[in-house]
Amino acid sequence: MPRTGRLITAATLLAAISVLATACTGQSGNAAADDPTKDVTLSFWHGWSAPSEVKAIEENIARFEKAHPNIKVKITGNMTDDKVNQALRAGGDGAPDVVSSFTTDSVGTFCNSRAFADLNPFLEKSGIDKTKVFPKTLLEYTQFNGNQCTLPLLNDAYGLVYNKTAFAAAGITEPPKTWSQFTEVAQKLTKPKGDSYEQVGLMPTFHGYETKPTRLAAQWGARYFDADGKAGLAKDPAFAKMLTAQKDLVEKLGGYEKLERFRTTFGDEWSAEHPFHRGQVAMQIDGEWRAAMAKEAGVGFEIGTAPLPVPDDQAADYGKGYLSGTIMGIASAGTKQNAAWELVKYMTTDTEAVVAFANAIHNVPSTLAALESPALQLTPEFKTFVDIARHPKSSTTPAQADGGTYQLTFEDFAYGVEKGAVADITAGLAKVDQQIDTDIAKAK
Repeated sequence: MPRTGRLITAATLLAAISVLATACTGQSGNAAADDPTKDVTLSFWHGWSAPSEVKAIEENIARFEKAHPNIKVKITGNMTDDKVNQALRAGGDGAPDVVSSFTTDSVGTFCNSRAFADLNPFLEKSGIDKTKVFPKTLLEYTQFNGNQCTLPLLNDAYGLVYNKTAFAAAGITEPPKTWSQFTEVAQKLTKPKGDSYEQVGLMPTFHGYETKPTRLAAQWGARYFDADGKAGLAKDPAFAKMLTAQKDLVEKLGGYEKLERFRTTFGDEWSAEHPFHRGQVAMQIDGEWRAAMAKEAGVGFEIGTAPLPVPDDQAADYGKGYLSGTIMGIASAGTKQNAAWELVKYMTTDTEAVVAFANAIHNVPSTLAALESPALQLTPEFKTFVDIARHPKSSTTPAQADGGTYQLTFEDFAYGVEKGAVADITAGLAKVDQQIDTDIAKAK
């Protein structure tokens, strides 16, 4: 499952970036001088904490050590980006050699501050053409300004998970493909109960777990920055159209205040009490993990999955979605970079390793070969998300020097739009652009 939800203010994140940028200089991949054939122990930090996930990463490392008997790996799990940043600033024996992070938003920070080594020289030395190994979108969120300071390690694709039993009861025969169909289906599946609900077709508010502005903006094909690297949310009509459509859906399902009151009754997103599991919502914007989690929770209905709907005037692009994932990098100040590269190369480019890891933790593979591997375990529900990952128009949020601060700025504005606090969306987006450009300039 992803760890992309962040309860952090833009100011706090920008301050952390500034500190890291002044503390990390590091060295490039060209400066790596260690002999990877000599006996060595690497320190590898990752963020997984669930027992099944920890077991899967340990099994992957065990396969690597068997193939590289001279390299031992000391694994430390449940590590956040904050802990990683602190260790990299401190340096010394307590810092990791290799890091895996759940937060693709951190890539711009890691690359801009040179906290992670540029992997381009390592790829070239190994004869690996990254454009033939990784999907284009995944390369976009693992590099910044030509610095490939991370590589993809599995992939998250976002789509629609829905209650097929509820669909059948409402006479709905297939998942919606366009936004107008989506709105109609959501209304048909909503069951009011006094001043609340028995069920909503969808929780459309941006606090509704994975119903994030970035997920929906991807369906409109929105572009955050212009050719000069300046924020362009006000210039691209896709943002205003998406925000207007989402606000309209909120109103049609009962209004912001009523929906938010109902949302406060929801259980934890990562527990069996998730509102989709309990039948409180009939459709859920989510990733590839949700169907499996719902089955594990023992739901009493049939589960379906589909891509998210697209705007009516982009019906030909149906099948695309928002992509993110886990990333992997090498500490630029480390003295074991060649050995560290052997670990990163194995975990991110070896087809057998990638497929085994994807099968174990039910995430989408991150290489072109692994996506096509016959060893990949594909349930009908999971295949939907693999197809979304393959779609040529699936997209992501680009890396920036301020990490994910620009996304938080946009998200805060979207909260205001949906509650009716913004009179002029385009004028408001122009102010968002100004703030984003200011924050990025500070980060640089």
